[in-house]
This record gives sequence, structure tokens and C-alpha cells, in this order.
Amino acid sequence: MEWELDSGRPVYLQLIERIQAGIISGYYKPGDRLPSVRELAAEAAVNPNTMQKALADLERTGLLYTNRTSGRFITSDESMIKKLKEQSALELVQEFIERMQQHGFEPKETLAYVTDIVNNNKKVEN
Repeated sequence: MEWELDSGRPVYLQLIERIQAGIISGYYKPGDRLPSVRELAAEAAVNPNTMQKALADLERTGLLYTNRTSGRFITSDESMIKKLKEQSALELVQEFIERMQQHGFEPKETLAYVTDIVNNNKKVEN
């Protein structure tokens, strides 16, 4: 999994978001065992305490759970994962719409561009 962290935001929040993205994208499947705190921290190039804080927050939300002898696991509650995915989609779409409005596009124009791109599989040419 890619760990692209931005120095302008708290690292532990970015770790939470990245792990959540891994869960909703299917990189981590329901019931999967996560690598250890030290392994994840090394992979992300962060302090293990920072990774521990992020994982503890995810545990509090119920996305992760700990089996004392086996490590941390992704929840098997697929409805929770689906809800997280839907929430993520809403946030991404809202951010996109706001950026389009900042560039002077009206909602109907934005919808027309999105529809055209999706229907015709258009890509930006360099």
C-alpha cells in the first residue's frame, strides 16, 4: 500500500485516512489481519507511537479489533465498511463540486462534463 503523507496535516490523521482507504478499496478485506504496528510504521516511515495512535483511533470506531494473542484485524461488519465507503464517496464528490465551483463552473456544467467523461471514457491529453 502507498503511504503518501503530507507535512501540512497531522500524520496520525493521514494514517487513519490511508488505512480507511485500504479497507474501503478492498486492499484490506473484512477479517484480514493487519501487519504489526512496527511493520506498518516502517512501511509508512513513521514513528511506531504515531501508528499506534492511528490504530487505536480506528479500534475505537470499530473498524479494527484486537485479538490479544493474534494482533489486529479488520472488522467483519460489511455494513460498517459500506457506510464508510458511502461517506468517503460523499466527501470526495463534495470536494470535487466545490473545486469546480471555485473554477467558475455551474452545477449543470459540472454534471455535463462528468457525464461525458464517464460515458465516453475520456482522458486528459498531455
